[in-house]
Amino acid sequence: MATKEIKGLSDQELNEKITAEKADLNKVTLNHAISPVENPAKIRIARRNIAVMLTEVNNRKKAAK
Repeated sequence: MATKEIKGLSDQELNEKITAEKADLNKVTLNHAISPVENPAKIRIARRNIAVMLTEVNNRKKAAK
């Protein structure tokens, strides 16, 4: 997801996306441990997407104070 798209999401949608991405990352990581994934870069991309979304959540919390 692009940063602009993430900034356009509401707080609830953002939390739902984070939860979904974490679940997907967990599933891909477990599958990769059993047998190699076709594209291991998906793991890195998922981690980065989660980090960007969590950063946006933290920025919103700081702005609210």
